Amino acid sequence: MPTAPIGPRNNPINRLGTPLSPSATRVMLLGAGELGKEVIIALQRLGIETIAVDRYADAPGMQVAHRSHVVAMTDGPALRALIEKEAPQLVVPEIEAIATDMLLEIERDGLAEVIPTARATRLTMNREGIRRLAAEELGLPTSPYAFADSLAALQATIDDGQGGGIGYPCLVKPTMSSSGKGQSLLRGPDDVVPAWDCAMQGGRVSQSRVIVEGFIDFDYEITLLTVRAVGASGDVETYFCEPVGHLQINGDYVESWQPQAMSEAALEKSRAIARAVTENLGGRGLFGVELFIKGDQVWFSEVSPRPHDTGLVTLASQRFSEFELHARAILGLPVDVSLRAPGASAVIYGGVDARALAFAGVAEALSVPGSDLRLFGKPESFKKRRMGVAVATGVDTEEARGRARLAASRVRPVLA
Repeated sequence: MPTAPIGPRNNPINRLGTPLSPSATRVMLLGAGELGKEVIIALQRLGIETIAVDRYADAPGMQVAHRSHVVAMTDGPALRALIEKEAPQLVVPEIEAIATDMLLEIERDGLAEVIPTARATRLTMNREGIRRLAAEELGLPTSPYAFADSLAALQATIDDGQGGGIGYPCLVKPTMSSSGKGQSLLRGPDDVVPAWDCAMQGGRVSQSRVIVEGFIDFDYEITLLTVRAVGASGDVETYFCEPVGHLQINGDYVESWQPQAMSEAALEKSRAIARAVTENLGGRGLFGVELFIKGDQVWFSEVSPRPHDTGLVTLASQRFSEFELHARAILGLPVDVSLRAPGASAVIYGGVDARALAFAGVAEALSVPGSDLRLFGKPESFKKRRMGVAVATGVDTEEARGRARLAASRVRPVLA
């Protein structure tokens, strides 16, 4: 069992130990992609012993962790055996495809604290759980929605549904997926079969169930990075980063910027929605709350109980990035969500299906004023796989966006 004592839930780490020693404070990341990698780096700067877990070898986070393991995280018994072996104080899910029922058992049996809570991880893994919580339990504004578990049910839901059809245009998404995978915009009946097939291929786990969402004519969408961390009072308090705007193509983010300009009324409503959702989910850590905005109107979309891909912009824009905020919050340490400068991020895709990809143009990219790069180190490239990101600051978000796009465009993936 952990050697550092576990105290009250709002501040469980009474001291930080030394890695690889009897006093070590151990944190296990379930998911070791580019976001997990940055969290691991932030934890190691605070002297935390880190264990990276993913479904494939040499994942980005594994390259910087103290130890790593390849495990099918949907295999509950295997996951429990690993946690019993490593005895981390904190277990930090960084992806959706995890045996969440086992996480509930692990938390119940006191093997480790699950961040932010096992319940939050379970609810947010499934779009059905979090949508019903937001709309039906908390009464928050959302798009019209329904669920379907067959192609015929999907068609019926759009055409007549329950109490009125969703109609066209609409969005179809797997109930369990991430980063836009399996999502489709349907404009007419000819799009139904392709959307069903896309959802079945894009789900994180094998499940024949989709959510159908009525289309909202919004002006823009934001990610409101919301932090639940121990404040000066000694209790968990809620903090909000400046809103992050983002551009998505086929459900996957390609650019983000911070701050997103919005009315005071819309910002106030956004924070109220984010507070309601995250307080219900509980625990400590950073949450990525996605919202649709039209004028002063705000609709809840989704929430991730972990750093968000659009939040990569905070590597440039904030005093502490979303990853550093997550690390501090889960350890019960103070946080600072202040903005350093307007910033932006732009995705670098692999462009080819290959292993051992190399990158040319790095020096040219870094010559762009105010810019920086993160090349994730993924062992295998796909044409539309995110292999890196350019971040930049500027006098305003437009200048930052131009710099980030330019830096990203100068990085050229090449075959090794």
